[in-house]
Amino acid sequence: MPVVRINAIGDTVALHRSPRSPRSVLRQTRDTQGPVIIMTHGYKYRPEDDKTCPHRHILSLHPTAMPWHCPSWPQQLGFGSGFKDEGLGIAFGWDAQGPLWAARRRAIEAGRALADLIRYLRRLNPARPIHFIGHSMGTELALEALHHIQPGSLNRIISMTGAAYQSRALSALETPAGRQAEFINVTSRENDLFDFMFEWLIQPPKPGDRSISLGLVAPNAVTLQLDCNDTLEHLSRVVFPIGDPQRRICHWSSYTRPGVLRAYNALLRQHDRLSLPILRNGVPDQPARRWSRLFALPRPNDLLPFAQKAS
Repeated sequence: MPVVRINAIGDTVALHRSPRSPRSVLRQTRDTQGPVIIMTHGYKYRPEDDKTCPHRHILSLHPTAMPWHCPSWPQQLGFGSGFKDEGLGIAFGWDAQGPLWAARRRAIEAGRALADLIRYLRRLNPARPIHFIGHSMGTELALEALHHIQPGSLNRIISMTGAAYQSRALSALETPAGRQAEFINVTSRENDLFDFMFEWLIQPPKPGDRSISLGLVAPNAVTLQLDCNDTLEHLSRVVFPIGDPQRRICHWSSYTRPGVLRAYNALLRQHDRLSLPILRNGVPDQPARRWSRLFALPRPNDLLPFAQKAS
């Protein structure tokens, strides 16, 4: 049982397409060796919808063929390998459709359901690390959960181009549980258009607040800008090689870029070796300015017929 499919129904949880209690299934995983990795999607996905169900796409061990590239997060994060220590994967779905403000409200509600799940997993096996990885608005679930769990309950969070405000993230990281968690803030200037739309459509908690795409300064956080050459070179040396950016605008590159999910796998499974100080030691102090990629001039090599096609 490498991956358990669970959905948030309001602020409670249910198994995906099963009447069984999630707790009865999770009890069977009590002695599973390896970490728990909770994976959640972002905007526009909705469980049970044939076209947008995340359990058929990115959260599936065997994704349904789609016209666009659809990597399996569980596979790339080490599940289904058959190794005894691969741990437990939780594919966590929630209703992320409708107007952006309504989806964000449900994300916060789903975060409380996530907190309940984390509390139960911690009671089952207190020594087992629990990590979280989420894309876009899925980051909000982890931020909300930190307000409702005990210190040490959630170990490492990877936010893939998260749709959240800086003050919201800092408030969560200042909770007792947040101070003991590590937050890896993955950003890219490829996502600038979507970050701008988020700030335009979602009212900030306070005037002048900006999204975490522009960086996050906290003792237990690090920002990794995936379209920064220095950052890519550093990650290639200490974690895993990641492909170069191919587009100027892309909302999904934080998990579709070649090698990036394998890098996250290392960050989650080798968190003691790949500490935040090691990750910081090689990346710029400040991310690049917004729109710097969109309006950058083409590189000279992009103009040569034998070079990589310009995006």
